Amino acid sequence: MSFGRLERTPGARPFSDINVTPLVDVMLVLVVIFILTAPLLASSIRLDLPATEAAQPAEAAAAIGITLDAQGQLFVEGQPADAAGLAEQLAAAARRNPDTEVQLRADRSVPYGRVVEIMGAAQKAGLNRIGFVAEPAAR
Repeated sequence: MSFGRLERTPGARPFSDINVTPLVDVMLVLVVIFILTAPLLASSIRLDLPATEAAQPAEAAAAIGITLDAQGQLFVEGQPADAAGLAEQLAAAARRNPDTEVQLRADRSVPYGRVVEIMGAAQKAGLNRIGFVAEPAAR
C-alpha cells in the first residue's frame, strides 16, 4: 500500500483580462450627454434683452422666433438669415397657420428702425401677432 498523491483536477485559473464592460457603459453615457448638450451650447445667441417687471412668459400655439443680436445679425429659429430668407420663412409660417405669433428678441442696443423693419416684414407676410420678448426685472 503506497501513500501517494490523489489525482486532482486543476482548479480554475485566475482571470487576468480587464473587464471593459463598465468602462464602455460609462463612455456611452458620456457620449450621449455630450451629444445632447453640444448643440445647446453652440447655438446660443448672446443678447442683452430689455428688462421690465411686467415680463411674463406667454404661451402661443404656434410661434416663430426671430432674434436680432447686438451686431444687427438676424436669426430665425436660431439659424442665421438675411432679409429674403426672413420674408420666405415668415410667408411659410403664415401659410401654415395665419395665427402664428412672431416672438421678437432684440438686443437693447439694436436701433429701433431695425426692429420696425422686422415688424414690417412680418405684417407683409400676413402675421399680425408680434410679441416682444423681455427679461423679468431683478427684484
